[in-house]
Amino acid sequence: MTVQQSRNLVFTGMPGSGKSTIGVLVAKRLGMGFIDTDLLIQERSGRTLQDIVDHDGYVALRQVEEQVLLGLNVQNQVISTGGSAVYSDSAMNHLKQNGTVVFLDISLDVVVQRIGDYSLRGISRRPNQTMEELYEERFALYTRYADLTIKGEGFNQDQLCEAIIRKL
Repeated sequence: MTVQQSRNLVFTGMPGSGKSTIGVLVAKRLGMGFIDTDLLIQERSGRTLQDIVDHDGYVALRQVEEQVLLGLNVQNQVISTGGSAVYSDSAMNHLKQNGTVVFLDISLDVVVQRIGDYSLRGISRRPNQTMEELYEERFALYTRYADLTIKGEGFNQDQLCEAIIRKL
């Protein structure tokens, strides 16, 4: 699989999987632009993700996220999606039309270790849904949409970038 110059790379995965960090590094190495859709959501709404979840609920965050993703019409970009992007079939199909979806797969233990207090992260989840339940629910969606799955733990950032670029 090769990335044509006009195609995008779309990173998916759980919060803490490295979508933004690795995305920026891959974009630099490949001479591509970088878009963090969580930042676009905050820019569009004028609020943090956590504020949206706290005041309007997780469904509202997913709706704004879907609108932002459907509005992306870009080329030659690395796109770091929010962890809940995969809940929108229409948004994921839109991204896949001109993009290769890379799922950064990390274990539940690593998610918990990296994100700490997830109540502060603006994570779109049902009230009382445990992190384990969320992980299992999303894992199925991440694998469904992935063109490429990369194990995201046990490597430093440079090694992870190289592994992704090699697999493209």
